Amino acid sequence: MIYLNTIRKPLGRSTAALIGAFVLAIAHQYLFYDNVPGVSYPLFVILLYTYLFHDWRDRLREISGFGWFLFVVVLLLSVTYGLFSNPILYALNLVVVPILIFIHTAYLRGVNQSAWWKFGIVNDALDHLLSQSLRHLPTVFRIFKISVARKMGAEQKSTLGKVFIGLLIAVPLLIIVISLLASADGVFNRFVNGAPEWMNSLSIGEGLSRGIWIIVCGVLFFCYLWGFVKPKRAKTGMAGISGKLEESANRGTAKIDPIILTTLLLSVNAVYVLFVAVQFSYLFGAWDGGLPDGKTYAEYARSGFVELVIVTVINFALLMITLVRGDMTRRRIAALLYILIGCSGVMLYSAYMRLVLYEEAYGYTYIRFLVHAFMIYLAVMLVIAAVRVRMRILPLAKCYIVISLAAYVFINYVGMDRLIAENNIERYQETGKIDLQYLSGLSADAIPTLVNFSEQEYPGPGMKTLLVNKWETIKVEDRRWPSFNVSIFRAEKALNEIAGMPH
Repeated sequence: MIYLNTIRKPLGRSTAALIGAFVLAIAHQYLFYDNVPGVSYPLFVILLYTYLFHDWRDRLREISGFGWFLFVVVLLLSVTYGLFSNPILYALNLVVVPILIFIHTAYLRGVNQSAWWKFGIVNDALDHLLSQSLRHLPTVFRIFKISVARKMGAEQKSTLGKVFIGLLIAVPLLIIVISLLASADGVFNRFVNGAPEWMNSLSIGEGLSRGIWIIVCGVLFFCYLWGFVKPKRAKTGMAGISGKLEESANRGTAKIDPIILTTLLLSVNAVYVLFVAVQFSYLFGAWDGGLPDGKTYAEYARSGFVELVIVTVINFALLMITLVRGDMTRRRIAALLYILIGCSGVMLYSAYMRLVLYEEAYGYTYIRFLVHAFMIYLAVMLVIAAVRVRMRILPLAKCYIVISLAAYVFINYVGMDRLIAENNIERYQETGKIDLQYLSGLSADAIPTLVNFSEQEYPGPGMKTLLVNKWETIKVEDRRWPSFNVSIFRAEKALNEIAGMPH
């Protein structure tokens, strides 16, 4: 009795948290079981945040600007499931959004209170997900056991057990009796067969699957929350490793010997300056037909593009190592870094120009669009690094994290499929070349543009036939409200307006 009194308060809170977890799990299976993620995704993210932060006054770090920024990023990325249908970003966000949620919750509620711009926050997220959460699996069963023990006496438990035994005996007997009576009397048979339609549609397999889904998700949701409420404070496992790394970092960052660094940068820059000098002999002349070795535009575009991008990435890594580990008080190192950044910029521009030529020759695709975006992103990172060489107080890690997240959100919202379709149509207007098969494979985001193109600019039935096939595919997709998607809705509406298209 004394034991029960001592745990009464925390037990009430843990019971409420467990009930909330199962309510969230019920919502989860309702929204996602046999449904394609649509508006259900942002709705569930909001429900999840409500559950995880409903007790926001308890052990919650004061929400900083980055805390709100990351929440907006998570929310915007989850909303893309209701707005767009790009298959690449659709699959990528299934991984990115949960990772950001784990990092966000670890930052706001984690026991170690790590800084968001340090790698330790990733260790904290992993430690909580694997260690702090899983150690509370027995807590779930303990709550059930204590709750039942508090509400039922020995006599009640004995009665309940007897009821279960009686039901186990009665169920098979009732099945046999009802079958016999239905065969003996036609009226009774019609009564039995006249059960509500929803009962006839019940599937034992589906019900079992949904039940398992709810139980597993409910337990996991509770354990994840309770890991924050009742964390294990001893720094063991990943948390211990993270703590040791932080402690080691706080004792000072080892610097690379300036002579070694200078020699390395001089050697690399000598090659890069020579390469850039050769590039300038035809870099800008390529647009006017001044290509090396008599190559065609397509051959020039293919040659060396991947190598240039890889070298630029290597240069960026070398630049980061120098900025973090180098002695930036020495002017010669700063000068060498400026040369490295300048050469990297020329290489990046050369690769960018080759890709533009390649697209003019072969058209625009997902991969080429994403490579374009990556090169622009890398150029922005180089500019920030150049500013960092001059202004050593610039928080490089913070800038890169914020810009990277903002850039990823921008890519999600820029309308990749629509832009690819528009650029290919523009190429068709200039050259008369177009890959209709590839365009028809774009997601629903591009359908309104393609419908307009087929009606106004492209003669013949080719594009229209492909769009009809696209409509046949779209019309059989999931239409339940959790799977609602604005892009698919607009695509279907545009396809229905084509002359001769069934409604």
